This record gives sequence, structure tokens and C-alpha cells, in this order.
Amino acid sequence: MFELTIQAEFCAAHALIISGVRETTHGHNWRVEVGIVGSTLDNDGLLCDFHTVEAMLEQVIEPFQNADLNKVQPFTTLNPSAENVAWHIAQRLSELLDESLAPHARVGWTSVTEAPGCKAKYLAPQRS
Repeated sequence: MFELTIQAEFCAAHALIISGVRETTHGHNWRVEVGIVGSTLDNDGLLCDFHTVEAMLEQVIEPFQNADLNKVQPFTTLNPSAENVAWHIAQRLSELLDESLAPHARVGWTSVTEAPGCKAKYLAPQRS
């Protein structure tokens, strides 16, 4: 199995609802990591092109840059927790990259760090 890790960052605010109570809006410097995984390489000896994944990841997180996540889809109706941010990034990135990565690779996981020592990771289900 091969794995590539691509990293990006964005600055954004959010206010979680915890046990029915909305916390005060506050900001973070969010750090995102994406794991691209696959068991075979293409004819060039690559799992995929780093630059393709970087460009698509930037496209996915661009609406979050310097924003209040509570006012950006899908977080207008979904609690903007680190877990949900990681899940959303994985879903959107998979949609954008599926054809580019197939059949050699896929989005395997995403992690989001909202503060030092506080990381949420989403493990994408394997395709059958």
C-alpha cells in the first residue's frame, strides 16, 4: 500500500453547539491533512500527482478561508466541529478527484487540527 500526504491551512471562525448550547464564536488556524492511498502505481511510477490533489484541496477549503464556518455550506445546518469539517473535506475532495485518481488511488483519510494537540481524523470507507 502506498500513501501520499498533502497539507493545507485556512483561518476560520466557528461556534459549536454542545449539548444544545451555542458557544461563543472563536477562530482557529485550521491545519488539514489528506491521505491519498492505493495499492498500485501508474505507468509513471506515481500513486497520483501531488499538484492535482493540492489544487483540488485548495478549491475545497477556499470558501472557508477567513470565514465564519457557521455561515458557509454545509455548516449552516451541520455543526462545524473538527470531525464534521474533516468529513466534509473528504467527501468534496473525493467527488472532485475520483476520476483523476482512479483506478490507482483514492482519498483514504482526512485530518483537521483546530488547535495544537486537538486533531480530528476521518477514515474514508474503502470502495468495493
